[in-house]
Amino acid sequence: MIAKTMAELEDVLAEELINLGADEVQIGKRMVSFSGDKALMYKANLHCRTALRILKPIHSFKADNPDDVYEAIKKIDWEHYLSLDKTFAIDAVVYSHIFSHSKFVAYKVKDAIADWFMERYHKRPSVSVTNPDIALNIHIAHNQCTLSLDSSGESLHKRGYRIGQGEAPLSEVLAAGMILKSGWKGDSTFIDPMCGSGTLLIEAAMIALNIPPGIHRPQFAFEKWNDFDKELFSDIYNDDSGSRDFHFRIIGSDISSQMIAIAGKNIANAGLKKYIDLETKPFQNYTEAPKPAGVLMTNPPYGERMKPDDLEGLYSMIGERLKHAFTGYSAYILSYRKECFDHIGLKPSKRYFLFNGALECEMRHYELFAGKRYDRSRSEDKAKPRPYKPSTQSASNEEKPKKKINARYPEKRVPKLRINHRPSGAAPAEES
Repeated sequence: MIAKTMAELEDVLAEELINLGADEVQIGKRMVSFSGDKALMYKANLHCRTALRILKPIHSFKADNPDDVYEAIKKIDWEHYLSLDKTFAIDAVVYSHIFSHSKFVAYKVKDAIADWFMERYHKRPSVSVTNPDIALNIHIAHNQCTLSLDSSGESLHKRGYRIGQGEAPLSEVLAAGMILKSGWKGDSTFIDPMCGSGTLLIEAAMIALNIPPGIHRPQFAFEKWNDFDKELFSDIYNDDSGSRDFHFRIIGSDISSQMIAIAGKNIANAGLKKYIDLETKPFQNYTEAPKPAGVLMTNPPYGERMKPDDLEGLYSMIGERLKHAFTGYSAYILSYRKECFDHIGLKPSKRYFLFNGALECEMRHYELFAGKRYDRSRSEDKAKPRPYKPSTQSASNEEKPKKKINARYPEKRVPKLRINHRPSGAAPAEES
């Protein structure tokens, strides 16, 4: 099988798969290949925090032109995977000088499948882009082609708990990857002082309690497959043997009361109000950090989508507060611009390269020791902090709520995790 992920999270995903019992784990570019049985495929969809989708290859071949693709797809016995009463959709990913348009490749695959059924039954199954019964993925690298069944359906970053967001929300997969790369697993306080709609807070709580990230999803694509084992999946879904206790606090704050309200709704929808404290509070108002010391992780604006009035002053303020208020903490700051990090004015102990959407970002780790252990470089010393005047906007990179909040999901229980398996075939969540 193949687990797709974001660039620079392949190592974290590989470790997740190994912990689930995967064999033959190999890291590739934005993907990890592995082998396992049907139960492992179900577990990977439900439990992998850094996977975007889980693919099951069903046919590999070489193609030097579009007709080769058509002929190879038409040779497959489609009755194993599809029937006239089911809908299907095709996602094409192409890295090739031979095939320049992914949509054209998708059309050739669709035509081959439709013609296969027409020749036998004089009818063809319908295509459904929004909610297909069978989702197919064709990947072409040069002339190497792999056709796979997509066992996930909607991207696995769509956990199902988010009912509101700001203008630049952090991906759930990236948030989980940041936390897992830091090594935090619930063994100390966790704080995000620019929390926006609460993504880091929720992912942190789910990691601390070992709640599967897919527990709130209404459906996975494999539930519509001919060989779906409902009893096996129900056992996996309701297994709470891995649940953990959490003895610290997760704390979120933001300058925007609107974002705190949205974060509160998302947290309640995830069933995690018991574990997360929220407060409307600007970062610069922290005169003393919550005790005991732990991990601070945040995603400030980069000056791309969100444009604070004083970006340099914002990052100078962050560095000043880290130094004076958060002694004893480990701080992780995700940003895009080198000059933003320069204005923090602290020497990082480690740097992680990550992608936030198309932006090649860094997450820098700062060990906040007291006294002279703030070892600034000469160039960083030049960027002296100056008074920061916040705008009326949120200082978070998850701000400016949309006019309408999707209230599809009612408030749910706190998972612990004895949850009854939802009926197979439930309608999928709308995209947030």
